[in-house]
Parts: sequence; C-alpha cells; structure tokens
Amino acid sequence: MSSKTVGFAMCGSFCTFKKAVAQAAELKKRGYRVIPIMSQTAYSTDTRFGAARDFIDELEKICGEEVIHTLTCAEPIGPKKLLDALVIAPCTGNTLGKMANGITDTSVTLAAKAHLRNARPVVIAVSTNDALGAAAKNIGLLMNCKNIFFVPMRQDDCVLKPNSIVADFDKTADALQAALEEGKQIQPLLI
Repeated sequence: MSSKTVGFAMCGSFCTFKKAVAQAAELKKRGYRVIPIMSQTAYSTDTRFGAARDFIDELEKICGEEVIHTLTCAEPIGPKKLLDALVIAPCTGNTLGKMANGITDTSVTLAAKAHLRNARPVVIAVSTNDALGAAAKNIGLLMNCKNIFFVPMRQDDCVLKPNSIVADFDKTADALQAALEEGKQIQPLLI
C-alpha cells in the first residue's frame, strides 16, 4: 500500500473515459490518495460515450475528492507540492502539443507545469488519432524530457486509423510505480 498522493488528470479523449476512470479506481485500491483533475472540455462535454456529470460524480466518489477543473484550482499544485506524481489519462494530441510547447492554458497542462517544477514524475497515457502523424513530434519531444514517462501504448486500429495510438490503460499503475520508485520508463513502451 502506498501513502503517495497522485493527481489523475483527464483530457477529452472521451472514448477512453471508462478505461481511465477504472484506472483511477485501481490507483485508489492500491493505496494512493488520488486527486482528480479534468480539462474544462472533459469536465463540461456530454458525448455519446457518456454525460460529463456522470464521469465527474464517479471520479469524485472513487477519489473522495472534488475534481480540479479550473486554472485557479490547478495552479497551487506546484507551489504547495500537492502531488508526488501526476497521471494524465487519457492524454490527447492537443494536450501533448501544448505540453511539448510550454502552453499551460488548461487545468491539465497547468497542473503538469506546476507539478514538474518540483522535479516529480508525470505519467502520460496517450490516446490520439494522430499519434503517428502530427502528434508524433510532440510525443518524441516529451519522451526526451526529464520526469516525463509514458504508459505503454499500441496502435488501436492499424487498418482504419493507421496514425492512432492508445495507451494500454491496464499498465497505468505499473508505469506510475516504476516512475515513482525507480525513475524509469517501463518497457516495452510500444506494444
């Protein structure tokens, strides 16, 4: 059992929300204190994959904490050293691009920036249709950054969506543990 505090940030890859929320529950089960964070888009958008309010309610119930979803609430994460690690699951191509280029205009990107100032791990679970296209350079840039780690990932439909990659969400806790305890990227990264 862990006594560590982990931020669990979700961006707008709505098709993976159920898998992501299950991982927040898994981290809680493993003894982490889990602080939920959602981008404004994730926090406010109803889709064919579910109502935003339902995901918010489920996350808050699992974590026993209110969802951070504004810049004002995300900013203190760094100065107050609120987290031992930050997991971004799912992490969209948009968020990857913003992080790779130092843009911090969402609660998730600001949480990452604020957290990284403390030289603590950020674990990214990629979910984007352009990971092997426009987002590839941003993934490459982030892979070369200190304290940034990735959940192992794979193409999810190489025929109909050849540029699409999705993390193996079931490996989130293992990726987090390796980053926290050893400062290492679990392998294989590409599965």
